[in-house]
Amino acid sequence: MGTSAYYCLSEGKIMDKVGKKTLEVMSEAHFYNKWLFKQISYWVKGDILEVGAGIGNFTELLKNKGKVTALDLNPDYIKILKKNLQGRAGFGDIEKGKYFFKNRKFDTIICMNVLEHTKDDEEALRNMFNLSKKGGRLILLVPACSFAYSGMDEDLGHWRRYNKKEAEVKLRKAGFRIERSFYLNVFGLFGWWFNGKVLGKRNIHSGQLKIFDTIAQPILKLEEIIRPPFGLSVVTVGIKK
Repeated sequence: MGTSAYYCLSEGKIMDKVGKKTLEVMSEAHFYNKWLFKQISYWVKGDILEVGAGIGNFTELLKNKGKVTALDLNPDYIKILKKNLQGRAGFGDIEKGKYFFKNRKFDTIICMNVLEHTKDDEEALRNMFNLSKKGGRLILLVPACSFAYSGMDEDLGHWRRYNKKEAEVKLRKAGFRIERSFYLNVFGLFGWWFNGKVLGKRNIHSGQLKIFDTIAQPILKLEEIIRPPFGLSVVTVGIKK
């Protein structure tokens, strides 16, 4: 159950409409969103930058861990974020290295379901490295397993899905040292593959997500003890030495 928080200018309003609908649907996955944040919260602290924050599904949780600044390309999302963050939000294109602020660096950069929307993901990672303080961390979450790539990915503007090794290699190439890397949500991967590849669906339905948010709880909790060998997403944590 992934979500896109990045506004794809190159694909126009149709893709943005799908992305906005997906964000709204994902905001209803209360257990899953809290569980997902729990998996990365250990590394979140200090001055925090949220890249591609969307409508702020995770912003409120981040605020409990430090001072949050948020970036997005979509002006409608930015208006929502500014209200939530007392103005600490604005335009940001992580691929082109253009942001509403100047000369700032961060203790933690959160990039969740955004990198797959960038055509040049290696340049985006280099830009995040440059925005990190010495000793700062990048927490990257991207969709995993290329065999699950489907029309749902296409309509969301995903250029690719990753495996754990690919994500690690790209972070190292950008300059980060890998601290941790793991897959998440094996149950959600099956649902994404079945809906996209077998049924040919192109979006996430609210009803399905609510069912997932309930029945997947014991499986997700088990993943905290036994990390699966694959999943819907892969998390990679890198540190700038």
